[in-house]
Amino acid sequence: MADKQLAYGWITRSGRVLLIRRAAGTFNGGRWELPGGTVEPGEPTEDAAVREIAEETGLKVTISGQRDHQSWPDITGRPLVVHATIYDVTEEGPADVTLDPEEHDAHTWSTPAEAVDLDVVDHVRRVL
Repeated sequence: MADKQLAYGWITRSGRVLLIRRAAGTFNGGRWELPGGTVEPGEPTEDAAVREIAEETGLKVTISGQRDHQSWPDITGRPLVVHATIYDVTEEGPADVTLDPEEHDAHTWSTPAEAVDLDVVDHVRRVL
């Protein structure tokens, strides 16, 4: 069975975490997640988290620690196990969130208590 590695960032401002909503027509369309994505072959997961956050939000961050790691069977039925690492990250400076509209169509800064009312993907919900 194959493995797929994902890396995400837990970005906070004033006690609120950044969540981004997948655009309609994409995998998990309409659901909320943390910024992040697939680790490329040979790429360290920390580097992938920083790269994916920049690509998806325009924010520059540094890794400050690991918040969580989870594994689960692929939800589409493919013969692979998904491994997701969620990192605590620190912004390198205040900046506006700029989304790629082909991937995400909205963002919000929510407390974990507020986020549980959103349609959040399962692995993020478990961390909230």
